Amino acid sequence: MFCRLICILLCITLLPSVVFAAPNSGKAPVVPQSLVRWMDYSEALEKAKAEPRLIFVDMYADWCVPCRVMDKNVYMNPTVASILNKKFYPVKLDADSETPILCDGKRETTKKCFSEVWELNVLPSFVLVAPKGLSILTVTDSMSPQEMQMLLDKFLEKEQEWIKR
Repeated sequence: MFCRLICILLCITLLPSVVFAAPNSGKAPVVPQSLVRWMDYSEALEKAKAEPRLIFVDMYADWCVPCRVMDKNVYMNPTVASILNKKFYPVKLDADSETPILCDGKRETTKKCFSEVWELNVLPSFVLVAPKGLSILTVTDSMSPQEMQMLLDKFLEKEQEWIKR
């Protein structure tokens, strides 16, 4: 009887942790692959010199919940992804990264570019960069696919003027 009672208690105690345990406990959440073909920032700068287009930089951080929502809802939207892939050089940069990049003519860590050069302090943030590597404008806001599409369309209206910068 005592053994049966211990067995029942163990089942009651351990079963919920086995049933409800996350399959990837201790790891970063699994995010579906984006429809946007993100590229390396240096690669985007090189491509923009050869074939001028605006560079769209999505600033994110692993801890940023709205950034993950944007990944899931906005960048998985076929219309938004198509505009970014065909009309821009899309780049995703981790705002906490210590990796050096060239931002507005200065070689700084991505973290310093985010906070000091581009003067951003909120995520998600977006930086529009001209082919010569100078930032044109920044946007700090989480948005829907429709809002992002409207924003990208507005950018494209000024594209020819901004490409010359």
